[in-house]
Amino acid sequence: MSSAAPQTAAEYWDKYKPYLGDGPQPRPAAACFDWTGVPGHGPEAELLGSPRTALDLGPAEGENPAFLARSGVEVTAVEFSAVQTARARAFWGDLPGLSFTEAEACAFLDNGPRQWDAISSNWGAVWFTDPEDLFPRIAKRLAPGGMFAFSHREPIVGQYGAQVMSGKWLEGRETELTVHRWQYTAAQWAEILKRHGFVDVDAKELPAVDPADLGTLIVRASSA
Repeated sequence: MSSAAPQTAAEYWDKYKPYLGDGPQPRPAAACFDWTGVPGHGPEAELLGSPRTALDLGPAEGENPAFLARSGVEVTAVEFSAVQTARARAFWGDLPGLSFTEAEACAFLDNGPRQWDAISSNWGAVWFTDPEDLFPRIAKRLAPGGMFAFSHREPIVGQYGAQVMSGKWLEGRETELTVHRWQYTAAQWAEILKRHGFVDVDAKELPAVDPADLGTLIVRASSA
């Protein structure tokens, strides 16, 4: 993987979770559906109901889509990063019913009329896309009665809305690259979802295993 500084947001995500070991990267276990980044902590795939089809927005290495596919769900996974998409395909290309597409989330959702029974994003595209752009598109692609669920890190008090990301690839650059994440309280997410036509909204913060760490905000809602 190149060490050059990324020039686009997609290239920024190419740098996510680099493999530093020798030889081929071992395939993750994908032994559970993980919303929190701590396997076994918090709810799992039951938040999505019992879908026959599912769409994952921003799956990175693809563990959650792989878990669903192993459970018999037909899964489409959409990832912004070319590097992450290639890695996920290398890990899970042998799983039937699972496909990975390299695309920006809104552009993908604009391309065609297909609907899914469940749409999810685990610290993924929902966290890094303006909900005013993304949520209307998700609403159109979610089957009637379908489930939309996502998670992101619990926001620091007062840091709501579009927040500028920091990190080694975004500091001290000669050319400007700004990456945002959109984060809200549970109540704020509920209001945004209802405004975009979602119903039965359930949004809550799950404390971290270590009380000194930030927890995870987990949100789900249904299509009308």
